[in-house]
Amino acid sequence: MAKMSNELLIESYISAVSLKLSPDFISLLEYEMLRRFITLHN
Repeated sequence: MAKMSNELLIESYISAVSLKLSPDFISLLEYEMLRRFITLHN
């Protein structure tokens, strides 16, 4: 996941949530976003 761009990570997270994919996969994306200090604003 280290090679994934921030933009792709955010897009993947939004898609995963909207498609109701595996909670484990969503958690993995959330962890990586936190590690990179990325936050989403509503």
